[in-house]
Order: sequence, then C-alpha cells, then structure tokens
Amino acid sequence: MNTRLPTHIFDLPVHELRRGYRSDAYFWREKVALEKANRHPEVLMQVFQKKDAVVAGIDEAIAILSVASGYYRDYPEAYNLFDEFVDLKKRAREVFMNDRAEYERIMKRKLDLHEELDALWVNGFSELDIAALYDGNDVAPWETVMHIRGDASLFAHLETIYLGVLARRTRVATNVRRVVEVANGKSVLFFPARFDHWAVQGGDGYAAQMGGAKGVSTDAQGEWWGGKGAGTVPHALIAAVGGDTVEAVRLFGDAYPDVNLVALVDFDNDCVETALACARALGNRLWAVRLDTSENLVDRSIQPMMGTFKPTGVIPELVYNVRSALDREGFTDIRIIVSGGFDPQKIAWFETCGAPVDLYGVGSYFFSGQYDFTADIVEVDGRPCAKAGRMRKDNPRMHPVAT
Repeated sequence: MNTRLPTHIFDLPVHELRRGYRSDAYFWREKVALEKANRHPEVLMQVFQKKDAVVAGIDEAIAILSVASGYYRDYPEAYNLFDEFVDLKKRAREVFMNDRAEYERIMKRKLDLHEELDALWVNGFSELDIAALYDGNDVAPWETVMHIRGDASLFAHLETIYLGVLARRTRVATNVRRVVEVANGKSVLFFPARFDHWAVQGGDGYAAQMGGAKGVSTDAQGEWWGGKGAGTVPHALIAAVGGDTVEAVRLFGDAYPDVNLVALVDFDNDCVETALACARALGNRLWAVRLDTSENLVDRSIQPMMGTFKPTGVIPELVYNVRSALDREGFTDIRIIVSGGFDPQKIAWFETCGAPVDLYGVGSYFFSGQYDFTADIVEVDGRPCAKAGRMRKDNPRMHPVAT
C-alpha cells in the first residue's frame, strides 16, 4: 500500500501530545532540558524492531510528529492553560449527563483554550526530514522502518507515543497476516473487539486490514478504511427468544434484510440439526452457519464417533458432519464459518485435514505476542553517535515523507 492516511483520520489528542501528557516523563524533561540550555542538536533518530513482522502504525506515527513536533513560545503560560484544559476535560465528563448548561459553558471555555494553546505553539514538523516504510510492508529483524532527522528538541517528547503506536499496530497486523497465510485463501474475520479496550478499535481494525483480514465486527474497526462491522446472530439473542435458534435467526433477518444472514448453530450443542433447521426454515435467505462449540463440550453429532480423536470443541469432524448434512438436503450454497480458539496452528490443522471451512473467525489470538519498537539516535550534527551496539542502518525501501 503506497499511500498514506491523512492526519485527521487519527483523531489525535493534539494538546496532550504537545504537552507530553501521554509521554514518559523523562522524554518531556529531555526536551525541556535541551531548550533551556539552548541546545538544538541535529540528530538522526532510527526506528526498528527485532522480529519478522508486518509493520503498521507508520502513518499514525507520522501524523503524531506532524501535529506535535515543535515548542511553546511561553512555557509557564502554556502549562497554566493546559492544566486548566485537563481540569475542564474531567469536569465535562462529570456534568455531561446532569447539567447541560454547565457542560456547554465548559465546552466553550475548552474551545477558547484550544485557540490560546494553538497560538502559543510553534509547529516544527516542516523542519524535520523523515523517511519511512509504508503500512503493510514486511520487515525483517533489525530492519529500519523510519528515520527522523532534525532538531532533537522538536520531537524528543514524542518517542513514547510513536513507538507505542508502532508496537500495537504491528502486533495486530503481523498476527492477522500469520493467520491469513495458513488459511489458503479463505477469508479471515477479525473478531477480537471483546478482548480489549474499546478505544483501540479504529487503529486495530486498520492494522487488521493491513494484515489481510476481510471483515471486522465493529463499525469503529472499519472507520479508518471505510469498512463496516459484520457478524452473526449472537448467543444472547437466541437466549432472549427462549433458546429457539430458528426464531432468533428469522427475527434477526427481518430486522436486517440487507446483510448476509449467518446462523450461530451451537446453542443446543447439536450443530447438524440446528443448521438443518435454520436452512429448512430460511432457504436461500441463509448465507452461512457458524460453529462455535465450547472447548469443554462434545457436539451431539460427534458423540457416536468418539474414540480415535480429541472430540471437544470445533473440530474438523464436526465441520464435515455439518457440511455433509447440508449437502444431502441440497443446501450446498450455505457457507460454514468456524470460530472459537483459532490461531495459525489450529487453522493449519483444519487446512491439512481438508475441513470444508469457508471462513475463519479469529479473536483473542490477534492480541498475542509482542513487537516492541526501539528508537535510537545514531547521528548528531552529521557525525556517528549512538549507544554501544547501535549504528546507522539505511533502508532503500523507505520513502521520503512530505513535511
């Protein structure tokens, strides 16, 4: 992908980034110490991580640098205004539901503070020289993903922020790619929203797209790239209508006639019979069935087959049973989605067995592992200067960033 997302996509907390509010304190103190000493070394900052990975978060890191590189004309005044800004932010949350007049007064004052803080800020992004890879690029261990050259005092306070973004987004993109690679061209659905904080969904969904996911479960996960949330009838709806899966699926389909209708068929631990019941009742309206049997249960269709394989949860034999039953009654166009504890190893097992799966729904695995990034100064004023063991490493695959 050789285009970059525009800065406004990210909804960045600009004033909090500029003030170092979300940065490790020592990076803010580095910035201030340099400025107070009137030291403005031109440095080359080099960013990398140590694994084979799919890099993501580059565009977001650039956006952070674009809005928050610089300095305040008057630091004491900026500190006072920012402290008031944070206090009002907290106060606004407190009164939002019960004092509309006070909330509106606070929001008006916050808007004034935005303008006053902006007037004190001198943006230094145009003084930086940046080269970087693109989101979605494969990277090798220790491969440089970004160079930032410029006055260290302009961007020293942002290291925490852009490294954290790169680590998070790269972890998601890489994990998605690992799943996609073993799925043999079958679609992978990104369904981990329930396993992490809601605020990370936008960037995670974008990183998942970089990794090759074909669907997300929330609208927020698709916001940055224009996707929409999709999914199946939930267990909760089946329970809410008294445990009748067919009724729940019909009700769901009537409410949302323009979406692909997917029946969740494990509520009674009898995926074959429930899938057939839904197919008979809904016919061509049913797009797919989803198997999500608990790892602690043995589906009813598997019980007579037990003895030579691990029988619990969603297993290839269960998929075969459902596929065969649907095909025997002519429902050959109904797809099968599987979910529940899937990761690259489990998907590879299903593919090796030739399980007739059409789509894989994957959740918590996408947040596993670590892809920590490091930023090192490797040159100062045009001369090599780095901690022991680090040195400048150019990467011809990086592209200049317009500043």
